[in-house]
Amino acid sequence: MQQGDVSHQMMGYDRASTMFSPDGRLLQVEYAKKTVKQGTSALGLVCKDGVVLLADKRVMEKLIVKSTVEKVFQIDENIAAVAAGIVSDARILVEKAQVMAQQHRVTYDEPMEIYSLVKDICNIKQNFTQYGGARPFGVSLLMAGVNSHPRLFLTDPTGIYWEYKATAIGEAEDELKEILNTQYKENMSVEEGLKLGMDALKKVLGKEYSLDRLDGGIIKMSDKKFHRLTKEYIRKCLK
Repeated sequence: MQQGDVSHQMMGYDRASTMFSPDGRLLQVEYAKKTVKQGTSALGLVCKDGVVLLADKRVMEKLIVKSTVEKVFQIDENIAAVAAGIVSDARILVEKAQVMAQQHRVTYDEPMEIYSLVKDICNIKQNFTQYGGARPFGVSLLMAGVNSHPRLFLTDPTGIYWEYKATAIGEAEDELKEILNTQYKENMSVEEGLKLGMDALKKVLGKEYSLDRLDGGIIKMSDKKFHRLTKEYIRKCLK
């Protein structure tokens, strides 16, 4: 931690998310971004025929029922998200997104555009950096969906969002991005994207890597529906 951070803490500039430090920083928001860096790794890729989301769910206790540990969340038939950071925060945002998507379907009788949903979720995140009484959300979401074409967005604790062709979040973010930067191709199929994502996670996890640690999903252009990855499908893609 830098000397300036320590002095700002001693002066109390990090006691509220609404308080600016003398050099124009919101320290509580910066702490939330650091929390994301401590979360388990996740990545997303846009492919020519769909989108891929993959995450390391890192089950630490033998007696936990692995199928109940969820890092990839379905939001609507055509939209899904993966989280890094405080997963309980992610669950709240995902539930809000699910309600928004269903309200849109009921009102307009069509699936919601992922771009509109990303903006609405980021508005909620931004509110928690501006008003007192609550801390910022300590989670980043990769949100992927298919409407007229596959799209992938990153939302961070500040309420900023960016669209990506492929990216990663979590503790091994930098190593995963380096692999994606060198090996990602825009004309990849979903199966090829899944294989690249798994290879990337395998490199960063090393001996700890196993299929049991993976959570993932795909949305293909052909049916525009979210499918959670199974071991059988993964093994088929790896052949």
